[in-house]
Amino acid sequence: MSTIVIRPTRGLAALKLRDVWAYRELLYFLVWRDVKVRYKQTLLGVLWVILQPVVSMAIFTVLFGVLLKVPSGDVPYPIFAFAGLLPWNYFSQALSRSSTSVVNSAHLITKIYFPRLVIPLSGVLSSLVDFAIAFGVLVLLMVVYGIAPTTRLAILPLLILLAMATALGFGLWLSALNVKYRDVNYLLPFLIQIWMYLTPVVYGSGLIPERFRFLLSLNPMTGVVEGFRWALLGPAAVGDYLSAPLVGVSVAISLVVLGSGFFFFRTTERSFADIV
Repeated sequence: MSTIVIRPTRGLAALKLRDVWAYRELLYFLVWRDVKVRYKQTLLGVLWVILQPVVSMAIFTVLFGVLLKVPSGDVPYPIFAFAGLLPWNYFSQALSRSSTSVVNSAHLITKIYFPRLVIPLSGVLSSLVDFAIAFGVLVLLMVVYGIAPTTRLAILPLLILLAMATALGFGLWLSALNVKYRDVNYLLPFLIQIWMYLTPVVYGSGLIPERFRFLLSLNPMTGVVEGFRWALLGPAAVGDYLSAPLVGVSVAISLVVLGSGFFFFRTTERSFADIV
């Protein structure tokens, strides 16, 4: 008879990231479930993925592009706004789904064992489906406006990973807090709305006075949004405001939030089944 000794893990081993890979089939099932349930019994189905950014782009174009005449460099404002909305919509959806995922999966947590990290991770990954569909709309807009892709597109996967890391990092914090404090459900929509206007989505970083631009870089989504514009539309969309220090600060903050989110989630998940 073999004896199994269970000991508490410490350091990086406590994250048990290898367990997530072992349960990759469950992760795939949760991602597929999220995508399927999202558009089940909807009249327009996946067309909502296209309508949301397109309608937002139209409203922002009228308000900020036509009436307020927000500068967009040499790039037409509609595609300038859409290029900013694309990564932001992914981040906001991924953050919202991952933050509420643990509470919404209470029926699973209280019945079987699996690495709880799979749950918020599924919310981040399932949002990539919406992102891919909306990205196709952006490609169509680039064709309409005669904007040709360049080798800068090679950096897009890194920017997508940065957006995923940022959403997952904050999602881990909020999903763990949401188990104990349901105020997160009420705070989250307000937080996302305020966060969008603190991010250069409908305006460029150049609109912010230089002495305050460093504060803008403290927002990890600044580097993602402006990086998307630079990679897709070229330097004309961001001017000389997108600097290595600005992106570097955004990346550093994202990694800190992600790392601390992992540890906070792991230290609190042992009580999820008792509270949720």
